[in-house]
Amino acid sequence: MKIAADFTQRVVVHSEQLDWIPSPMAGVDRRPLDRVGAEVARATSIVRYAPGSEFSPHVHTGGEEFIVLEGVFQDEHGDFPQGSYIRNPPQSKHKPGSQNGCVIL
Repeated sequence: MKIAADFTQRVVVHSEQLDWIPSPMAGVDRRPLDRVGAEVARATSIVRYAPGSEFSPHVHTGGEEFIVLEGVFQDEHGDFPQGSYIRNPPQSKHKPGSQNGCVIL
């Protein structure tokens, strides 16, 4: 899948106008801003976790970084409230979720 994948071009996305797209995990939805690849991809997305939802454990071969926009993001490393910035290094693994729901970018 390719979304805004031409990095030689300027892209402007109004995320509020995008539909939420269900992920493979129940209760986890995404608004993809850019993506190069299938489920395992180089991607930038707004991700919404419904209360009590979680994603299965997975490895980020290239690492990942995100900021918590709303609520509290959780994984086995802790609870991260709104405004938290998390950067996981290449080959890191975690099982993300949110007891009360959250939105991350």
